[in-house]
Amino acid sequence: MTVQQIHKFLEPDLARVESHVGAALRSDIGLLDATNRKLLERPGKMLRPMLALLVAGAAGSVTEDTVRFAAAAELLHNATLLHDDVVDGASERRGMPTVAKMLGGGPAVLIGDYWLVKCVQEILDAQKESGRVLRIFAKTLSHLTKGELLQMEKAGDGLTTQADYLRIIYGKTASLFEATAMSAAISACASDEVVEQMGCFARLIGTAFQIKDDILDYGEALLGKPVGIDLKEQKITQPLLCVLEKLAADEQVSLRRKVAGILDHPEYADEVRALVLSNDGPALAGKVMDGYIADAVSCLSVLPSSASKEALTALAGHIGTREK
Repeated sequence: MTVQQIHKFLEPDLARVESHVGAALRSDIGLLDATNRKLLERPGKMLRPMLALLVAGAAGSVTEDTVRFAAAAELLHNATLLHDDVVDGASERRGMPTVAKMLGGGPAVLIGDYWLVKCVQEILDAQKESGRVLRIFAKTLSHLTKGELLQMEKAGDGLTTQADYLRIIYGKTASLFEATAMSAAISACASDEVVEQMGCFARLIGTAFQIKDDILDYGEALLGKPVGIDLKEQKITQPLLCVLEKLAADEQVSLRRKVAGILDHPEYADEVRALVLSNDGPALAGKVMDGYIADAVSCLSVLPSSASKEALTALAGHIGTREK
C-alpha cells in the first residue's frame, strides 16, 4: 500500500479533520483569518492525522473524538512550525514565504499561539477522556520545548552524544507522534496495553522520521529544498554520529572541534559534510533508522488483522523510503 493509497483509504475522514481545523481557525480579525486561510492553502503531509485515523481504525473505530484529536495534533504541529520559523529566521516553508517573513516575528508568534489555543479547544470539546488526552498533549508540549532548548544548548560545543541526539529528536518530533497515536487509541476505547503499544509504535516511527530528515539533509536538493542546513547550524545528527563512532579518539576530537568552529570558519561545514559522505554516514544512519522502523512494526502485533493495521505497516515503511 503506497502513501497515496493510504490517503485514498482515509479520504473521507481526512476531509473531516481538515474541516475541523478550518473551522477552529476562523476569526473575525481580518489579518488573522486571511493569514490562516493562506496557510491552509498549502497543507503539509497530514502525517499525524493519518496516523491518528489509522490507529483508531486498527484499535476499534474512528469516532468524532478521533477526528478532534487528529485535528488537535495537526494544529499543534503547525503552531510549532510557526514558532520554529521565527527562532530559525526561516524565510520559506512549503514553497511559500513564512508568516515571519511576511508579517514579522511578533505576529508569527501570536498566530502560532492562536493555533496552539485551538489545539487545546479541540481536545476540550471531546465527548470523552478530554482530561486524559489534554495531559498527554501538555506533556508533549513540554517535551517539544525542552527538545528545542537542548538542541540550542548543544549547538556550538560540538559535544552532542547519541543520547543527546535521541533526547532532542524525541522532544522535537517523536513526542508528538506518540501523543497523536495514544490519543487516537484512547478515542477508540482501546485497552491500556493497546494505548501503550500504539504510543511505542508512533514514538519509534517518529524517531525514524527525524533520522530520515537528517539523512536527507546530507543529500541532494529536491524541489528547491536546501540541504546542508544542519551543519551550518552546528547540529550533530545521526549521519555524523555514525561516522564519529568509526573514528579514533583523536580524530573524533578534531571533527567535533570543526563542528564547533563552523560559525567562525564556514568552510568547515563543507569539509565535515565531505567526510561524512566519504565514510557512508547517510547509509549507516539509514540502517539505524531501519532498526527503529522494524521495532515499530513489531508493536503492531497487539492489533487484530485489518486494512488499517496493514496501512500502519505501510506508513512505517514510507517513513524510511520518502525523499522529502
